[in-house]
Amino acid sequence: MALLVIASCQLMVVLDITIVNIALPHIQSSLEFSTTSLSWVVNAYTLTFGGLLLLGGRAGDILGRRRVFIFGVLLFVLASLLGGFAQNAGQLLGARALQGVGGAIASPTALSLVSTTFREGPERNRAFGVFAAVSAGGGAIGLLAGGVLVEWLNWRWVLFVNVPIGLLIALATPRWIKESERHPGHFDITGALTSTAGMVLLVYGFIRAAQEGWRDALTLASFAGAVVLLAAFILIERRSKQPITPLHMFADRNRAGTYGIMLCLAAAIFGMFFFLTLFVQNVLGYSPLAAGLAFLPVSAVIAVGAGLASRFLPVYGPKPFMVIGAILAAVGLAWLTLTDVHSTYAGSVLGPMLVFSLGMGMEFVSLTLMALSNVSTPETGAASGLLNATQQVGGSLGLSILVTMYGTASTNEADKQVPAFLQQATPAERIRFERTGQLPKPWSDEILTAGISAAFIMAAIFTAVAALIAVIVIQVRPSDLERLKGGAGPGPM
Repeated sequence: MALLVIASCQLMVVLDITIVNIALPHIQSSLEFSTTSLSWVVNAYTLTFGGLLLLGGRAGDILGRRRVFIFGVLLFVLASLLGGFAQNAGQLLGARALQGVGGAIASPTALSLVSTTFREGPERNRAFGVFAAVSAGGGAIGLLAGGVLVEWLNWRWVLFVNVPIGLLIALATPRWIKESERHPGHFDITGALTSTAGMVLLVYGFIRAAQEGWRDALTLASFAGAVVLLAAFILIERRSKQPITPLHMFADRNRAGTYGIMLCLAAAIFGMFFFLTLFVQNVLGYSPLAAGLAFLPVSAVIAVGAGLASRFLPVYGPKPFMVIGAILAAVGLAWLTLTDVHSTYAGSVLGPMLVFSLGMGMEFVSLTLMALSNVSTPETGAASGLLNATQQVGGSLGLSILVTMYGTASTNEADKQVPAFLQQATPAERIRFERTGQLPKPWSDEILTAGISAAFIMAAIFTAVAALIAVIVIQVRPSDLERLKGGAGPGPM
């Protein structure tokens, strides 16, 4: 029951990253978002979520993890309710940012509760397997849930649905989860603010570059501001007695390698969901519900990969699953680069999507175990927060890079398609194009698929880098295998 409560919270927090994707067209027409500002419905959540995860993990260490967990869940519920009732763009973006704060408090605390609730060995391995499967598969479940809610009710229910779920979690937590020991310390507010602001500027810089070009003054200013703030963040952490990010955690090569692998893989999985959602709805013509159902096999195969990894980790250790998982993900993404306007779901999307998902299921279990290996109890929250932060920040940053690749490739393809369209267009079609700047099908599909293919090339490169890190950096010692089997092994560093 404790695992059910913890996993339910993680599912709610993770699926909220993607559940709004399918609802975006309806949100745009309802609240009169411009096309460029619409992307911030997603970014407002992921950036506050990723940027404040480290502070959320530290809060659980200092104030008690169960107490902080309940507070984060209730804040998430309140923000979801406010977002569902939003009457304009500003109100919705504010609510989405507040959701990110609630998720940043609840999610790392949930992972810490797995470490403190379940005994090290097979019991904790199974718990991490469930947690990792939920974390990796939540995105696909969010797409399905979003399709169902938008088609059967309306877009506001992608936010309202969190309210009853969150309240049930908050009510069940005191009964099934024990409070953890509180550890003295203080909050590194300055570190949290500089890291969050720096990442916001960095992501904004990439998104701006895709729209306005790399020589745009605001693009360059965003990158410069990001460098200054992130450098300040590192200096603050080095001088702080109780930093939000204990830099000594990176001294362990396995943990540092794990964070690097997570950074690369998160970029790939965010990109896959984002661009395949566009492809199946805009090119294949799927409805929101059909698009959600199209991603349902992802969750099932991720669960299979996570189950295999958690079952055989004590025998082979995490490194083989890290390497094989990243290679499978790279193969799946490389396969997706072949999609074009003539592709079908069964012939060109389903196969590579399943290969990618199997690899990701293996990866998330292995990465979760490795990131929290040899971590002292007082720093469990910080370690889990850092793992979650690399996932969310890697996803946001990676997606912005992929969007930049998409923008460049689609612009180049548009230079070819516009003359072809003008040669065949009727006078009415020419007038419509001059007024809207939008090409009709099939020319628009050619532009979209060219951009998506280029984005998947970069995503495949990200996963190939993750495989290289796993091969070169990760080292599994006999004592590590002994601990995975439930033996004593060495104490925490």
